[in-house]
Amino acid sequence: MTDYARASGLHGLPGYAASQSLNAQDLLRDAGLPGDLLEHPESLVAYRKMARVVELGAQRSGNPLFGLELGLQQSIAGTIGPLLYLARNSRDVGEALREIGRYFHVHASAARIRLEVQGDLALFHYDPVEAEEVASSRPIVELVLGGGLQLMRLLLGNRWQPRALLLQHAPVKNPQSYSRLLGLVPQFNAPINAWVFDARLLDIPLSSADPELKRLVRQHLDTLGQASVEDLPNHVQQIIRNFLPQGRVAIEQVANYLSLSSRTLQRYLAEEDTSFNLILDQTRKAMASRYLNDSEINLTQLAEILGYSELSAFSRAFNRWFGVSPREWKKRQGQGKSRRLIGQIQRKAR
Repeated sequence: MTDYARASGLHGLPGYAASQSLNAQDLLRDAGLPGDLLEHPESLVAYRKMARVVELGAQRSGNPLFGLELGLQQSIAGTIGPLLYLARNSRDVGEALREIGRYFHVHASAARIRLEVQGDLALFHYDPVEAEEVASSRPIVELVLGGGLQLMRLLLGNRWQPRALLLQHAPVKNPQSYSRLLGLVPQFNAPINAWVFDARLLDIPLSSADPELKRLVRQHLDTLGQASVEDLPNHVQQIIRNFLPQGRVAIEQVANYLSLSSRTLQRYLAEEDTSFNLILDQTRKAMASRYLNDSEINLTQLAEILGYSELSAFSRAFNRWFGVSPREWKKRQGQGKSRRLIGQIQRKAR
């Protein structure tokens, strides 16, 4: 399965690319992505293509710190969105970082974020997924760790004093150039990618914590985390089933529930050789058959449950699905049940 990331991971690219005399749309297109991608920040894109955007930026600008500088200039709210709300409404810094690690897959599946404590030190890791080698390329690693620095500064303010930054890749020609941006020179060729800091900082409470808001954000992230591009049709079908009894279901409702635009949802479904209207039609067909087989519901009620404003519209759809009217279907099913019941009685009597 292709690892993905949300387009919001490139938040701020147009302005920063322009400062490097580059055009963001050119970078996106040359990496195989739509030029208008950043107008749809919730879009899921192949992680390797996102990494390629940052690599192209570094190559064409001649700036080996392109990824790190972009990460440091991004708005963390614009980049990780709901994850930031989850963090800021946590009890303390440690809980905030653990929650981000727990839900980072909603933002990107090609890497993991995790918190580790070793004695009096805490390590905030960026672990690339082995199957996606591009996730360990230098520009994208530094982009993510630059965002991590932004997050720590947001949570801790002046109390953020890192002990070290560990990077698995080799240094650029002048490692001291990092000091200007980070206030320290990273330790290169390390076994891991991680920010290292005093573990006591994890216990600092967050004044912005709101348990109820956090619960709602987690609920939202749980929903998002269930949907990858490959299983999206099944997930859309389940959402339609849940929404139909409440009235007519439109693609805008489902897209909003998934934090996608209608256009993006349609594109993802097209990639899986289906469409919203086809899934809606198949879902209604399956529900109609189940209700008529397993219950005594009247046809007007069933039409309403399936989102039809008129019984006649439901009847036309039913005839298209099964070649008979709903009334004829019920009649046949009733006859079939009677025959099965009589057969059972006869067998018991023998």
